[in-house]
Amino acid sequence: MTPRAYEGDYQGEKAVWLQAGGYEAVLLPEIGANLIALRDLAHGAQLLREPGAGEMTAFREKPFVHGIPVLFPPNRFENGKFPWNKATYSFPVNEEATGNHLHGFLYDQAWTVEGYGTTPQESYVTVNLRVDEAHPVYRHWPHRFTMRLRYALSADGLAQQVFIRNEGEAPMPCLFAFHTTINAPFASGSTARDCRVKLTIGERWALNERMLPTGIKQPLTAEEQALQGEGVYPFFAAMDNHYTARPQNGRNRMELTDTRVGRTLVYDVGTSYKQWMIWNNFATEGFFCPEPQVSLVNAPHVDLPAEEIGLFSLAQGEIWEESARLYMK
Repeated sequence: MTPRAYEGDYQGEKAVWLQAGGYEAVLLPEIGANLIALRDLAHGAQLLREPGAGEMTAFREKPFVHGIPVLFPPNRFENGKFPWNKATYSFPVNEEATGNHLHGFLYDQAWTVEGYGTTPQESYVTVNLRVDEAHPVYRHWPHRFTMRLRYALSADGLAQQVFIRNEGEAPMPCLFAFHTTINAPFASGSTARDCRVKLTIGERWALNERMLPTGIKQPLTAEEQALQGEGVYPFFAAMDNHYTARPQNGRNRMELTDTRVGRTLVYDVGTSYKQWMIWNNFATEGFFCPEPQVSLVNAPHVDLPAEEIGLFSLAQGEIWEESARLYMK
């Protein structure tokens, strides 16, 4: 397949389409730079959950459970408060059941397309979001910064690079995650019962009734031990669970195998992500979310060493970046 990159339409939304190496991907720059589709054309597999016909309105209202949304800052914050550097940031409480703020501010923002194109081996697109005093995000997150995403498609799958630079004077907390939404099954003709998932999890964090970590770690169940090892049916129980990451063989990854067709989707996220969040929609077959996360949920409120919970900052001009890859084997 000759690499292609072009602007087009995706269910009525402006999109950048990539094709290369038997894969196809679609990015929606004006809805949070969501990588809404990743398809293995050579094998007829749809790897990410996409909005179905008639679901685009619901997707725009709640763009967390399709594609690869950006979470910044990620997950839940107690009472919508964020203590940092002798100040307290206030976020809207948008999860009424828990009284928390959920998922940050970037998943529905319009990003700028820096460029797209091809090389002999790949197609690519780069987008950025720049926040300053004039940007609506600044009133909740009072820092000047640039975030950049680059996606490249080739015979080696989808390469993802995230870049964050602090452009303000004050130290900025660097809290980041992807709410990646994986189809299970991903292959046409298979069922969820054909799927086995493996994840490089370590220990499970105990959560209180507000879904916030208590700082205590819990022993894994037999099914979670299988998740660490030989793999397990992704919907063995309802999961809205938070784990430490424990890389295996030098890599931090999820592997989803379809035993019927004998193919595996690998999501290798990089070792900067010290935590995993796993959500499987109340054990409803169809999709689940292995969410690589830099920091512990609600980290600024947790009295544990910053290094252990992934709580760190960027000084003026400093950059954090990480790479990931989704591919079939």
